Amino acid sequence: MNPWLLILLLALLAALLFIWSEQQKRRTGLPQGKVIYADSDQWQALTEPLYDPQLKLTGKPDYILRLQDGTRVPVEVKSTFAPAQPYANHIMQLAAYCLLLERESGQRPPYGLLRYRQQTFQVDYTPALELALRALISEIREVERQGEAPARSHAEASRCRGCGYRDICDQRL
Repeated sequence: MNPWLLILLLALLAALLFIWSEQQKRRTGLPQGKVIYADSDQWQALTEPLYDPQLKLTGKPDYILRLQDGTRVPVEVKSTFAPAQPYANHIMQLAAYCLLLERESGQRPPYGLLRYRQQTFQVDYTPALELALRALISEIREVERQGEAPARSHAEASRCRGCGYRDICDQRL
């Protein structure tokens, strides 16, 4: 085979792979940045979960992105189809990761990302959202102190099966 033809074919293959990878990046809906942490079996850069001893809050986002300006942003991936607007519990989970990331790094994330199957939502980490998160944490701590399960707010047996209060709940479906 002619060496120039081989070089041309390899260059064409490289160009096609580059175009394909760019399309894949755009399809994720995530901003340009470097994944510096992934909560997966293949790559684990964060061996310990993020932790706030004052709030006794711990967690691991699915990904942490370092944006081009150095800002770190948590990403939470959901396996379900995207709702019209993100669910409140997903927003609070993401807000908790923002708070934990701020405690760990000293830099407040401006937002977090909720990635559903076909759509990504950017959730701004505002002072109002942080305040709502802290109120929710206080409410949870009060329920724990009283030793009672909170009132069930739905009629979905599948949610009961995955609930952390299932063992003590007298309202489970």
